[in-house]
Amino acid sequence: MSSIRVRAQLKDGVTQVRTLISHPMETGQRTGSDGKKIPAHYITKVQARVGDRHVLTAHWGPGISRNPYLSFEFEGASAGDLLSLSWVDNLGESDSTQVEIA
Repeated sequence: MSSIRVRAQLKDGVTQVRTLISHPMETGQRTGSDGKKIPAHYITKVQARVGDRHVLTAHWGPGISRNPYLSFEFEGASAGDLLSLSWVDNLGESDSTQVEIA
């Protein structure tokens, strides 16, 4: 199961994308119940594409909250186009998904 939930809707030539990513987004500054620091684990890059076209690249750091919500808009897509969304984190983990623009 993907860690990414995404909706993409086209209205008046503008595609609105809303996404929720399940990720712990640990800063590396908190301590656990054992008194030891919880290692940093956060998303560093989110990318969105429609076909070969980049529509978003976001560089994130440890200041983003757990299970981040991201919303953005772009022009130039058509209903039925596939939107690809992917992320990679500081530990090299990654995930991606595709959704048809409605």
